[in-house]
Amino acid sequence: MKTFSATPADIEKKWIIIDAEGIVLGRLASIIAMRLRGKHKATFTPHMDCGDNVIVINAEKVQLTGNKRQEHHYWHTGHPGGIKSRTKEEILEGKYPERVLTLAVKRMLPGNRLSRQIMTNMRVYAGAEHPHEAQNPEVLDVESMNSKNTRSA
Repeated sequence: MKTFSATPADIEKKWIIIDAEGIVLGRLASIIAMRLRGKHKATFTPHMDCGDNVIVINAEKVQLTGNKRQEHHYWHTGHPGGIKSRTKEEILEGKYPERVLTLAVKRMLPGNRLSRQIMTNMRVYAGAEHPHEAQNPEVLDVESMNSKNTRSA
């Protein structure tokens, strides 16, 4: 029996919409990363972009547990002494609150060219409005997926 390896003609991409309101950041990011990569499909091929297109709405209402609001995101400007940092709370309350979720998903993907291509299949919006109604996205109920794995608080 031969191992199946998907070709671009075999890949079918769906559009999925996820509401991030009240969902824990790490759990949501791992579900999104799995969907973007295509690991939920039986035809998963590691070297191909076989995942779905994911739309995330209400990213500003994502939940952070414990002291994670005080964790820092660091970056360097390229100049001497150019290290900069911002807390997750500052990012969520700032101009682009969707960057917290984008960074969490990006860091759950492998660090190669394919993951950079895969990240273009994700659209994150801070509010409930999005311009992708023409694609007829399916709603993915993440809360029911998490309720099986978490204890009730």
